[in-house]
Amino acid sequence: MPAGISVGLKKGHITTRRTLKEKPGARKGRCGKRVKLVRDLVRDVVGSAPYEKRMMELLKTGRDKRALKLAKRKLGTHVRGKKKREEMGNLLRKAASKRS
Repeated sequence: MPAGISVGLKKGHITTRRTLKEKPGARKGRCGKRVKLVRDLVRDVVGSAPYEKRMMELLKTGRDKRALKLAKRKLGTHVRGKKKREEMGNLLRKAASKRS
């Protein structure tokens, strides 16, 4: 915060912070309600891809690292693989909670 003097760490004119409206780009990548609903519906109707089914089997048997390696190979990057592994784990937990 400037102190109104011309030297030192806090040099410069005294100004007041302006509150700016959030830019549309700031919400980029966030999932809206409608999109989430549609994606969930498509997931229910279509089901899983073969590699996703294999990943779920690996996760069931506790081979998380192998599941990550499979996801990485199929999706291209480590971060995408981790995200997919988490998504598949959530699906398994959801299915398990439905059963009981």
